[in-house]
Amino acid sequence: MNKVFLMGRLTRDPEIRYGNDNKPIARYSIAVDRRYKDQNGNYPTDFFNLTSFGNTASFVEKYLKKGTKIVVEGEIRNNNYEKDGKTVYSDQIIANNVEFAESKNAQGGGDYPNAPSNQPTGDAGDGFNQIEDATEDDLPFI
Repeated sequence: MNKVFLMGRLTRDPEIRYGNDNKPIARYSIAVDRRYKDQNGNYPTDFFNLTSFGNTASFVEKYLKKGTKIVVEGEIRNNNYEKDGKTVYSDQIIANNVEFAESKNAQGGGDYPNAPSNQPTGDAGDGFNQIEDATEDDLPFI
């Protein structure tokens, strides 16, 4: 199994190119803080280069910019090549699924007016779905 999950902030705006089939390819990078503090009280940060294709690349192009906090689900691939007669070993992270990791308001408010929302909307307008009260006859385990 080859699966990686990362959460971090974009370090630059995504670069978009189009392949021979005219489908988008997005290249971007994120900064991911480690879960511990170093001796100076700072969280060390790792930087990862990501690549997305097709619909995921279209999403990245349309909604993401430097500073956006995202969650990425993807896979790691070897990207080895020959240079001056020597093999250069490198890894590449393919981001198959990208989601926002914080609300638009936390990001600075309204920068993504067309972004899909993950927030539930109920009839009361309070962010909760309204569910009718159940009776004992409705519950199979009582």
